[in-house]
Amino acid sequence: MKRITCFIPFQNITQANVTVNNLKKESQVADIYLLKTPESSCESIEGCKIIETPSLKCTDCIKKIAEAADTDYSLIYTKYSELSFVLYAVDRMLTIADDTNAAMVYADYFNKADNTSKEMPLIDYQMGSLRDDFDFGSVLLYRTDSLKNAAARMDVDYNYGALYDLRLKVSQNGKLEHINEYLYYEIETDNRKSGEKIFDYVDPKNRAVQIEMEQICTRHLKDINGYLSPTFKHITFADDNFEYEASVIIPCKNRVKTIGDAIASALNQKTTFKYNVIVVDDNSTDGTVDVIKKYTDNPKLVYVAQDKTYHAIGGNWNVAIHHPQCGKFALQLDSDDVYADENTVQKFVDAFYTQNCAMVVGTYRMTNFQMETIPPGIIDHKEWTPENGRNNALRVNGLGAPRGFYVPMLRTINFPTTKYGEDYAVGLRISREYQIGRIYEPIYNCRRWEDNSDADCDIVKMNSNNLYKDRIRTWELTARIQLNKR
Repeated sequence: MKRITCFIPFQNITQANVTVNNLKKESQVADIYLLKTPESSCESIEGCKIIETPSLKCTDCIKKIAEAADTDYSLIYTKYSELSFVLYAVDRMLTIADDTNAAMVYADYFNKADNTSKEMPLIDYQMGSLRDDFDFGSVLLYRTDSLKNAAARMDVDYNYGALYDLRLKVSQNGKLEHINEYLYYEIETDNRKSGEKIFDYVDPKNRAVQIEMEQICTRHLKDINGYLSPTFKHITFADDNFEYEASVIIPCKNRVKTIGDAIASALNQKTTFKYNVIVVDDNSTDGTVDVIKKYTDNPKLVYVAQDKTYHAIGGNWNVAIHHPQCGKFALQLDSDDVYADENTVQKFVDAFYTQNCAMVVGTYRMTNFQMETIPPGIIDHKEWTPENGRNNALRVNGLGAPRGFYVPMLRTINFPTTKYGEDYAVGLRISREYQIGRIYEPIYNCRRWEDNSDADCDIVKMNSNNLYKDRIRTWELTARIQLNKR
C-alpha cells in the first residue's frame, strides 16, 4: 500500500520535473501535488494534481494540504530547487516514523553545489527549539493525522508563518524526530556567510514577518502554559553601598586591533555621577595587554588579569560584577565595539531609573571596521516590547546590544561560564521576573569584521551554538511552566 502523499512547490515544469520524477520512483509514494501560486506558470506535470494557493507560506496552503492528504504520511518539500534521495531513504524515514510514532520526522542531508556534495548535519528538536528559523532541512514527513489535527486548530490566517504555526501545533501533541543520517540531496540557494544570516530576523524589511512570528509563538506559549503576563517585580535601587554608580565592563581576549578603541570610548563618557571601566583580560597573547596598560594611569580604569583556569566570556563577566570596585550598574562594551558618543553611559543609567528595570537593552548600528554603516543598519530589536518582550525572547536568538544590568540582582544570578550565549541566558532569566528596559536610539556601534566570533562559522559550530541556545530556552520554558503551575 502506498503510504505517502507528497506536496512540492511549483514554478514551472523545468524547476519541478526532476523532483517529481524522483518521487515517482519511490514505492511508497501515492499522489504528488504541485503547490501553485499566482506567479507559477499555467503548465502542469503528467500524473500530478494541483493545489492553487496565494502563497506557500500562508495558512490557506497548509489547510489545503491537510484536506488533500489521504495517506498515513504527508511529505512536504519546502524548496523550489531539485530534490533527490539516497537509495531507500524514503523507506528509512517511513520506518523511523512508524517505530517512534513521531508526529514529524526530518533528516540530515547533502548540500549540492558545483558538482560537490557537502554534509549538512542538523540538531535535535526540543521544547525550547522555538526559533522560527530552526533548520529542519527541506524534507518534512508529517504523520497525516497529526497534520490534520494541527491544521484544524489553525484559527488565524497568516501570510508568512503558516509552516511555523503548523510545526508548533504539531509539537504540542507529538514528537519531532531527528534522523541523524544523510538521506537526500538539495541545492543551497543562500550562500551568505553565517555572520550575515544571523541578522535576518532584525532586518527592518522583515518586520512584518517577525510580527506574525511573534503572534504565533505567543499563542503557542499560551497553549502550553509557558506564557507570562506583563507583571513585574518592582526595584527600589536602594542599595547605596557602591562607590561607583556604573561600571563599563569590557571582557577581552586577543583583541589587539580593537581594544584601544573600546577603552578610549568608555573613558570618554560624560556623566553626572562617578563611573569606572573594568577591563578583564583572559590571557591574551597578541599584544592586547600592552595596549590595555597604556590606559592604566587613568584612575577610571580597573585592569583585571585572569588566571589560567577556564573563564570564557561569562566567567570574565562574573569576575567583573563581583569585583569590589564594580558599580551599581554594569554596562556592556564588547572589545570589538565602541559607544556611539560620550552620552551612552548617562543614557543607560537614566533608563534604569525612569523605566524601573533590572536590565536595559540599547540600540546599535552595524558598521564595518572603518565605522561606516553596513546593512541592515540600525538594529533596534523592537520585539522587546514591555507587553510581550519576555515571551518573544524565547523565539528570537539574541537580546540586542548594548546591555546593562542592575548589579545587586545580577550577582544573585551570575553568567554561565561559556563563550557563547551567556548574555542570552542571563537576559531570559531576568525577564522571568523583571522588566527589561529599552533605549530605541542608537547608542552603540557594532563593528563587523573577519575576527568576530560569529563572522563565518562552519555548520558544526553553528549547530553547537544553536543547540546551546535551544537548551537555554528549554530550561527557561520549563521554569516558566512550573511557575505558572504554582
